Amino acid sequence: MAKVGKDDFVPGFVPHHNHGSVDYTGVSSGHVHQCLDVTSPPIPTQDGGHIHFTEGYVLFEDGHTHHYRAYSGPAIPVGNGMHVHYYDFHTTEESGHSHHVKGVDQPAPGTK
Repeated sequence: MAKVGKDDFVPGFVPHHNHGSVDYTGVSSGHVHQCLDVTSPPIPTQDGGHIHFTEGYVLFEDGHTHHYRAYSGPAIPVGNGMHVHYYDFHTTEESGHSHHVKGVDQPAPGTK
């Protein structure tokens, strides 16, 4: 298989890809945290699609940080041979609160 770059539009499934994400948590206890992460390679699903796993810490804010571990939803085609994944999870509780994180990651090559 030919090498696929970040700007290549590809029909079908691209093995060994991942997604980056830059997002903010929801407000809790009067503050937010920034989340920066890169997903795992694709995890095949029984329906022939794939999901991704992500794990990390939000950036230090208000004297603390939070950890998270989550799986994405299935691939969502966004046109031009690219797809994204939706995520929706809560961080660990620290300093008496947690944060909600939801959104989509950055597009990656492939429509499935």
